[in-house]
Amino acid sequence: MIAKSEIIQKAKELGFEDVGFTGAQPFETQKEILVERSKEYAWATASGLDLMAGCDPANILPEAKSIIVLLEGYFKKAFPKSMEPFFGRCYLDDDRVTQDGLSMRIKAFRDFLKSGGIKSKVPFHLPHRLAAGRAGLGTFGKNCLFYSTRAVRQSSWVLPIAFVVDEYFEPDEPTLCVGCPSFCKNACITACPTGALKGPRKIDPRLCISYLSYFGDGITPRELREPMGLYIYGCDRCQSVCPRNLPWLAMDLPVNERVAKKAPDFDPVKLLHMDRDYFMDRIWPHMFYMPESDIWRWKMNTARSLGNTRDEAFVPELAKAFDENADERVKSMCAWAIGRIGGKKAKTILEGLKGKADKICDEEIDYALSLCS
Repeated sequence: MIAKSEIIQKAKELGFEDVGFTGAQPFETQKEILVERSKEYAWATASGLDLMAGCDPANILPEAKSIIVLLEGYFKKAFPKSMEPFFGRCYLDDDRVTQDGLSMRIKAFRDFLKSGGIKSKVPFHLPHRLAAGRAGLGTFGKNCLFYSTRAVRQSSWVLPIAFVVDEYFEPDEPTLCVGCPSFCKNACITACPTGALKGPRKIDPRLCISYLSYFGDGITPRELREPMGLYIYGCDRCQSVCPRNLPWLAMDLPVNERVAKKAPDFDPVKLLHMDRDYFMDRIWPHMFYMPESDIWRWKMNTARSLGNTRDEAFVPELAKAFDENADERVKSMCAWAIGRIGGKKAKTILEGLKGKADKICDEEIDYALSLCS
């Protein structure tokens, strides 16, 4: 049998920030939350994510006896300034499709466990943050995120990775509490522009910018377009304003060269005009929640983002995207974005777009024109 100390040593050797242990008993409090907030999480079930089943480790591994939780720091290097305003940091170096970074280290850790006769599963629907708290790795923020106690200057730039195993290990002392200082004055809740954060550890995911950017139904509602700001995929507002994260944000970090190399591919204008091949080759392998059939959503998000820059230089690009896209959701958002930027040129272009699409799109053009006046 592999000793607990050996597992900790191996996790550190593989570059993980911290490691903790907890039992394999069901997450009863999470079940209660899912029942209580069934409407808010109905989208997860509809998309095939069975969160309720993930609350019981025995559903994942019948022989489950413990859960080992590793903490990965995903913001150890700085991301290009050209990307940070448009994309949540945790998505910028995600290799779950390319399998050439974190995935390789997870596999190496599982191979290590296997060499010691330990069977493991790495579930996607187990409540990872709650498992990390139960394993004593940190506390929670009012923004529902997990904050490390010992790593990355006690910030939230961590991803808990849970391994359900068939071997018993002595559990660590749980830290299931909110660790926010009183002086923060609910900074994250106040800063959430769409009102997704309803109170300490209470969120309506359907209003979260991250959710809206890759799961939202249809064209983004008008009342949410401006609050969503420049984000095309994901969001970091509640983390960027958090005083618990300031010590890490103050670090002079080296640039993540891996991400910097792909930054030109994620230029918003290129995203606005991309075709299927461009999407599948350059975008989807790195940000994959939206499938090929949802390229329209990428373009809609990009159009909204460019509108919120208020930069007149993007008006011709948005007009071009209106003409080259058949999807009415993209066309409607391009019209809105042109109106959001405003100005005489924008007004003239919008007047010329009237009658080129369906009635709903024409209504968006009329609304966009009202923004120009």
